[in-house]
Amino acid sequence: MELPVISIISPVYRAEKIIPELIRRIDAVMIDLELSYEIILVEDGSPDQSWKQIEEQCSKHLHVKGIKLSRNFGQHFAITAGLHECRGEFAVIMDCDLQDNPTYIPQMYALAKQGMDIVYTQKSERKHSFLKNITAGIFFTVFNYLSDNPNAKASDRVGSFSMLSRKTIDAFKSIRDTHRHYLMVLRLLGFTSATLPIEHDIRFEGKSSYTFSKLVKHAIDGITSQSDKLLRISIGLGFTCFLISIIWVLTLIVLYFVKGLVPGYTSLMAVILLSTGLILMSIGIVGIYIGKIFEQVKNRPLYFIDKRINI
Repeated sequence: MELPVISIISPVYRAEKIIPELIRRIDAVMIDLELSYEIILVEDGSPDQSWKQIEEQCSKHLHVKGIKLSRNFGQHFAITAGLHECRGEFAVIMDCDLQDNPTYIPQMYALAKQGMDIVYTQKSERKHSFLKNITAGIFFTVFNYLSDNPNAKASDRVGSFSMLSRKTIDAFKSIRDTHRHYLMVLRLLGFTSATLPIEHDIRFEGKSSYTFSKLVKHAIDGITSQSDKLLRISIGLGFTCFLISIIWVLTLIVLYFVKGLVPGYTSLMAVILLSTGLILMSIGIVGIYIGKIFEQVKNRPLYFIDKRINI
């Protein structure tokens, strides 16, 4: 069987009404490009009828492949599953909501053929809610400050819509991190890359499944899985508080002998609460890293596949 030139991978969640249009738009672009291709739809434990739609499309089109995960593992694990199953010389990752426009695939392919192992896309404007844009900006600002890897600097305008060479795909597959973020893993690899400016489209139907709590968890996972700088910051805070407390104690001693000052209840409670808060924060940071170590050393599979179609 002829291997496809391009594998187009899309994680699917709450997209039962989008899937037929997604395939139609991809087909329209790829037919004009005149390259062999496959479309891999990874159903990530969606609670709607997304898998039924995938089954229906796979029965109509042999180039459409379906992967059903056993439960909801998350977008980045669904992408990982697709990359493990794809056979193309290049792989395109795109969201299923059609905010990533497949008409940019030919331009991405042209850059890849010039020798770029990774082709990122950068949105001129994010078509998300005001709150989501603000929280994304805060996350990436904090992440870039905490990141130790100069190649891992992130932007809220660079999304998962990207193209990878086979070398990059194989390198990505070798990463076994239990906690992962697709773009951060790519930046960790450090292969040659280019960025293509694009327009971010409006979601075809429905709304994003990322709630605020999911975004916060995703942010914590992303930061702590890529950097240990939080631990060093907590050490710095502890040392700073220690110096302040020494200065405060010496000041109270001097004032006691000079003015006979007796420290009041308010100042004492303020110091206790500040110290306790810093201690608990530091313990919490250490606990997060210990928890991640606990998950990683189990060495469990990253995901489980329930069903495959046309693979």
